[in-house]
Parts: sequence; structure tokens; C-alpha cells
Amino acid sequence: MASDGARRQFWKRSSHRLPGSIQHVYGAQHPPFDPLVHGTLIKTVPKTPTTPVKPKKVSTFQEFESNTSDAWDVGEDEDELLAMAAESLNTEVVMETANQVIQNHSRRQEQHRVPQEHVCGDGERAEHFSDLPSVTGTDSRLVKSVSESHTSHSAEILSDTTHLQRSQSLPYASTAPLGYGSDDKNALGPPALTEREVYRLEKFRQLLAGPNTDLEELRKLSWSGIPKQVRPITWKLLSGYLPANVDRREGTLRRKQKEYFAFIDQYYDSRNDEAHQDTYRQIHIDIPRMSPETLILQPKVTAIFERILFIWAIRHPASGYVQGINDLVTPFFVVFICEHIEEEVENVDVSCVPAEVLRNIEADSYWCLSKLLDGIQDNYTFAQPGIQMKVRLLEELVGRIDEQVHRHLEQHEVKYLQFAFRWMNNLLMREMPLRCTVRLWDTYQSEPEGFSHFHLYVCAAFLVRWRKKILEEKDFQELLIFLQNLPTAHWGNEEVSVLLAEAYRLKFAFADAPNHYKK
Repeated sequence: MASDGARRQFWKRSSHRLPGSIQHVYGAQHPPFDPLVHGTLIKTVPKTPTTPVKPKKVSTFQEFESNTSDAWDVGEDEDELLAMAAESLNTEVVMETANQVIQNHSRRQEQHRVPQEHVCGDGERAEHFSDLPSVTGTDSRLVKSVSESHTSHSAEILSDTTHLQRSQSLPYASTAPLGYGSDDKNALGPPALTEREVYRLEKFRQLLAGPNTDLEELRKLSWSGIPKQVRPITWKLLSGYLPANVDRREGTLRRKQKEYFAFIDQYYDSRNDEAHQDTYRQIHIDIPRMSPETLILQPKVTAIFERILFIWAIRHPASGYVQGINDLVTPFFVVFICEHIEEEVENVDVSCVPAEVLRNIEADSYWCLSKLLDGIQDNYTFAQPGIQMKVRLLEELVGRIDEQVHRHLEQHEVKYLQFAFRWMNNLLMREMPLRCTVRLWDTYQSEPEGFSHFHLYVCAAFLVRWRKKILEEKDFQELLIFLQNLPTAHWGNEEVSVLLAEAYRLKFAFADAPNHYKK
């Protein structure tokens, strides 16, 4: 049996820490009262010092029980402090703080209406916190908590905390306001660089200027979007077309371009032969259906696309040409030609571009397309088993992450193949504007198996994104029409960044736990 002294030591009561006491936990949203910041809001109340009282010796069980019956009660010191602070708030201070919050909000709204802020086409919204520069403006700063900035005014703290991002579990967090990217309609046109964009562009240039580019670091930096000025060289590196060693790049480009035009001389004249005429005719039919029409329908561009697709089909007889492959050439061609033009790509007259430049763009587009298709070729072989499998996985994944949407589609007999087949076959290119596809591919080329594995989670996030409208539709025909014509014409970089962040969250939860697919 333990001695009386040991018992007294164990049950000794403390006015600060009691067994099981509930301690107040304050987060960034509800910070604790800080006397350095809120000194004017709290009345100074003298508090008599307390001295520990030596417990009496417990002689009976009743006395023991009365001394320990409140061992689990919460201390009242903190509650008394908060109550006194609430009672002593000065009305003038409160009104002044509220007015400053409203004024700050109005100033930010006016700043967002400035035309220069509508152009930011390189997807720099979702960037890792470590990549952020010092404070460059109201919309691109990280918010400090009260405990980190004791000298800040309380109104500034209240207004700043509204910008605190909640996506810390994601790889890169967006620091721009939510509505900013929706006005970004020209991801491929000449951008008006902000201070933050200049900072990111410099980081890319420093990374690319080294004798051997660190591809892993380049992927991390590219995940949140690539500046237009360095996108061509970055895509060539990330796709595996160019080597990381700077000294070898020029020789590799010359050799691969020469090799491509050797294929043209060898195979292209056979396009009207009986063995290949069906393939060439289908390519010839599909190209005018592509977008942007103002670019694709120019004769020089049409001829370039016909050669690229025909040569690829001849050199890959296991799949040959399949409808959908034609769309995948466009992003490469557009990105590479933007390196040599000043105007928007939809308005460019390709006949003004030097012939030698067009030849190089054509060869580069062919090889980058080949690298992409090497990773998803089972999407285009006989019966397209890769697409069939991905659609089935998408159905199982949506059934786990949003059972209500899944059951709604089942109830109205909407099959995933009826709308998701095109999502997989064209990599969502028919579902969103070209500027969004370019931004999407920045991340796809930064992700391991981005065009195959990560694309599945992007499609799942894309479907659930429209859950409210899907659940409102009560008819098979209306559901299918909506899913095949989703309203994304206004989308910009911000919407794509949010979509990618949600896709990453799903991948983080499900990629390494395949049994999560199963109920």
C-alpha cells in the first residue's frame, strides 16, 4: 500500500495544471488576446497573488473525496480574462476597425478592376510557399498571425487573415484571390508581367542556365505553371525530347530535326497508296474540326499537321492513326510558335513566319507528340483498352468520393463511357479552352505519368466540380447534353489551378491505396 505522503503528492492540486483539464486552443482564425496588441482593449485589473496552500492530511474518505471531487474542473482564470475583455471593448475602436476593413476591401476591389491585372497567362497562381518572394502587394503576401506581428494594427490583422490559404496539404498553394484567374483569358498572348511573375521567370531562367538542368527541381517549379517565355524549352526538357546537359541540346535538336524530315522523304509520298490512303483521308477529314480554327485552317498549318500525324501513324502500326490524336498536336505547335510571334496565337498569320522556323517547330512538335503518346499508347491500340480501363477506374473513384453524384447518374442510366470516353481520348481538350489545356499540360509534364495516371484524378475532380448542376438535372437527355457541353468557356488559370489542387488531393488519398476504390 502506498504511504500517506505519496497519496498527498499524487492528488496535490495545482491552480494551473489539473489532470484532464481542458486547455483553450487558439488557431489562426481565433487568436488569443495578446496584451501587446490588445492592450487598449483590456482593462488592467489587479490580481492578488496566490500562494500554494499546503493540503491537510486526509483522515477520512469523506474528506479525501471533498478535496478531490473537482480535480477535473476547468480553471476559470482564462474565462474571467475573456469575459472582462469582452465587457471592456471600446465602441469607437470597434467602429474604427470595421470601417478600415471595409475601406481595405474596397481598395482591393478597385485594384482588381485595373485592366493590367487581367493578363497573367503563365499559371503562377499555385506555387509552393518556399517559392514566394518578399511582400509585393496586397494580393500576393502571406499573412502573419497575431503572435508573429505584435506591432500590427488590429484592423490590418482582421483584413489580412481573410487571405490565409487553406491548402497546406497540397503541393503548391495559390496566393492570388479566387476571382483573379477567371479574367485571365489570354494565357498564350503577350503578358504584362507583375513583380511576382518577374520573380518566377528569373527562377526558371537561373535553373535553365546551368550546365546541367536539375529536372527534378524543374518539375517542382513547373507544377504551378510555366512562364510563357520559357515554356517551349521547359516542355522539351520535361517531355524527354532534349537532354539536361546544355552543351548537348543544340546537337540533339539538329539531329532530331534532320531525322524527322528524313521520315518525310521516306514515307509521306506513300499517303495516296492503297495501304495508307484510308489513314491519310481520315487525317485530312479530322484536321478542319480542330481548334482554334483561325490557326488550323491556314493552309501551311494544315499541311504541317497532316505530315506530323501521317508520319506518326506509319511509324506506329500497332495503333495507327486514331481520332483524338490529332488534338494532341495543337498544344505543342501553339507553344512552340509563340516563341517566335508577338501577337496572340489566334490572330497570327503563319505565312509571315520564316520557313526555317516553321520546319523546326514541325519537327519539335512531332517528337514531343511521340514522347507523350509513348506513355498512353494503349489508349489508341485495338479496342482502346487503356481508355476502357481508365473510364472504369473513374466510375469506381467517383463512387467513393461522391456517392450521391454516382447514384444520380446510375438512377438516370447515364453511363460513364457516354461522356468520359472523350475526356480520356482527348485529354479534356474538347472540354476547356486551349489556354486552359496549355496550363493543364504544364502540370501533367511535371507529374510522374501525368497524362495517364494523374489525368484520372483530374477527370474525377472535373466531374465532381459540377455536382450541383448534375443533381439538379432529372432527365437522361439533359444530363448527357450538360456533361458533353460543360460551361468552361470563361475558364482561366485560376480555375485550372483549383482543379489541379483538388486532383492532387484525390491522388494523395487514393493513389497508394487501391482498395479505397472498393466499397
